[in-house]
Amino acid sequence: MKFYYFDNAATTRLDNDVLKEMLPYSNVIYGNASSSYKLGKNSKHAIEHSRQKVANILGAKPSEIYFTSGGTESDNTALKGIAHANRIRGNHIITSSIEHPAILESAKELEKEGFRITYLPVNNLGVINLEQLENAITSSTILISIMFANNEIGTIQPIKEIGRIAKKYDIPFHTDAVQAIGNLRINVDEFGIDALSMSAHKFYGPKGIGALYVRKTVDFDRFMSGGHQERNMRAGTENIAGIVGLGTAIDLAYKNIDAHNKKIKYLRDYFLTNITREFPDLKINGNMEYRLPGNANISFRNVQGSKLLKALDDASICVSAGSACSAGLTKLSHVLEAIGMPEEYSHNSLRVTIGKNNTKEEVDFLIYSLRRILKS
Repeated sequence: MKFYYFDNAATTRLDNDVLKEMLPYSNVIYGNASSSYKLGKNSKHAIEHSRQKVANILGAKPSEIYFTSGGTESDNTALKGIAHANRIRGNHIITSSIEHPAILESAKELEKEGFRITYLPVNNLGVINLEQLENAITSSTILISIMFANNEIGTIQPIKEIGRIAKKYDIPFHTDAVQAIGNLRINVDEFGIDALSMSAHKFYGPKGIGALYVRKTVDFDRFMSGGHQERNMRAGTENIAGIVGLGTAIDLAYKNIDAHNKKIKYLRDYFLTNITREFPDLKINGNMEYRLPGNANISFRNVQGSKLLKALDDASICVSAGSACSAGLTKLSHVLEAIGMPEEYSHNSLRVTIGKNNTKEEVDFLIYSLRRILKS
């Protein structure tokens, strides 16, 4: 049965070329990278080769790249690791109100430990105010963490300007770039980024593997104890096949990034143009000028979102809601709440995220299906 997959912000399909590169590290070159014999050294070489690939993409040093289990671990480590290591300098952290839960929940845990957290508001497009950011800085501020691009509405923050402000006050700047890597060119020096989180399965790599960049001059505490792996910062036998997959996926993503962006932006704009023609009172959420190329977050007036999702699922269409669902109850997402979503639209949002495997014919089927379902 064919599925029409439009939820690439949730996860992407593993690229066949990535899988091909990964497979030997599961059943041929399977040695433990900490071993002293050749089979283990071959595994170690593969890890370092992937580390170099990630560093090259970011304009970083290989020694500044740490492999993790994914974006959530990278975010937790960045926030908690930098906070704990710099507590002697202060206890104040600045973030935004629309961060991923991996950042927001970590911030809440740090608050319980006595840290002060400033949650910057955003405007109705989901963008922070740079003046508010600068005004929030105090002598005890030890970290700024603002996501590069939002996972729900696709809005891209003014990262270069944030980086300049952080550098002006000598404050480490972390960005959750989980949605941005593979879609946007990022050089850590150009953007003034001191720490960055990524996850391979967002750019056609495997699930369960991510990376964290931390600038050499930034102090952070180790985030897993028990062994010497990842330069004593993240204990545990390395996921070699996953690391190879991440390195291959990020390399492929940036070799083809211009063609990739051109295609998915065209399909995204084609979808929005046609669906707004069908439903003039539809609301597009987020910033259309500074936005991830494949993201379309839309809201329909007085439509029950859960029923719409069910009808689309019945039509074999995979999309996600703009709200978080738990135990069968729909709660307005913190992102839509932060941008001031009107009540009549608040529970009726769809996030359509287009990827490299989507076609115009699939988008036409999505438009046709939405028309049929909503008009019935």
